[in-house]
Amino acid sequence: MAALTPCSRREFIRKLRVLGYDGPYVGGSHQHMTKLGGATIPVPNPHQGDISVDLLSRILRIAKIDRDDWNKA
Repeated sequence: MAALTPCSRREFIRKLRVLGYDGPYVGGSHQHMTKLGGATIPVPNPHQGDISVDLLSRILRIAKIDRDDWNKA
């Protein structure tokens, strides 16, 4: 299994779109992305740094996205 690396918010959104998610949409305190018949994933608020490996791993677990699929996207 390939290791995760921190990624920018822009790259995070791009990869989710490649994996079939639409958005980001406004809702509540965070934006979210959705997949037809699937999960709704929160999109971290923009900030000055990259999305950490810990946060990325938690989001991928919620979305049931394999690390290898994420790295290939």
